[in-house]
This record gives sequence, C-alpha cells and structure tokens, in this order.
Amino acid sequence: MTTNEIQKAAERVAKLRAQAEKLSAPLADAQAELASAQKAEATRRAERGEIYDHEFSRTYSDRAREAASSGDGARDRFYELLAEEPWFAAYVEFRAARHKRRHVLDEAQRAQRALQEVVTVPEQRYYPVAILNDIESHAEKMAAQKAAEFAEELRKTRDDFLETKD
Repeated sequence: MTTNEIQKAAERVAKLRAQAEKLSAPLADAQAELASAQKAEATRRAERGEIYDHEFSRTYSDRAREAASSGDGARDRFYELLAEEPWFAAYVEFRAARHKRRHVLDEAQRAQRALQEVVTVPEQRYYPVAILNDIESHAEKMAAQKAAEFAEELRKTRDDFLETKD
C-alpha cells in the first residue's frame, strides 16, 4: 500500500469516526429514553398489578364460590342425559341386583337372629366395577383441561388489566 492510499484510508476512518461520534449522542439519548420508558412501564404495570392483586384477593371467596357452583347445571344435565342412556340403564339394573341381594341377605340375617339361630348367612360382598373408575378418570382429565383453559382466561384477564391505562 502506498503512502497516498494509507492517507486516504486514514482520512476515511477519521471521517467515519466523526460521523459515528455525531450519531452516537442521539443514539445514547434514544437508548436512555427507551430505558426510562421501559422503567416507567414496568413501574406502571407493577402498580396496576398490585391493584389487581388486591381486588382479586378481596373477592376470591365470591369468585371461588361462583366457580364451584358454575357446574351445577351441567351436573344436572349430565344426570338427565345419563339416565336416558341404554347402557347406563343396564348398569343401574345390574347394580340394583347387587343391592337386592344385599337386602335378601340382610333379611335372612335378621330372620336368623329373630329365631335366635346362629347366623349362617354370609356378609354382603362388594364388587366394584372398573368401568366407573375409567369413566371417572377420563372425566377428571377432561375437567382438568377445561380448568386449565379457565386458568388461562384468568391470566389473560390480569394481563389485559395490566395493559390498560388508568
């Protein structure tokens, strides 16, 4: 590289350095303004969060009671629809037979005691049906999914509240 080329490169570096210094002050100002705005927004959100949290903490009992009873109508519809299902009617008939057997055994035990005989009638055996556990387990999984959607709505409500200006 010749002296002339070195001098031109040095002049170019000096020129670019001057331009960079000229632009660095507005950039620093803009960065400071951004940091200040971010800090102000974080403070505002923290204050709004405190307002929301106080209000939610104050009203949680009513909200929890409302949430707990919000499924009452669905439970009633469930029982109505369930009673209409042929498979459920068959299951009820099957379980009723178990209860009838228990009543027969209870009455036989009572009769033996009334006659002051040794009670030889066996105790009732309980036979759980696994299908109920499967149904309950599946229902709990589906209910947990619905509850998770509700929790997401609560989180979104809080976030929306924090986003609004006073």
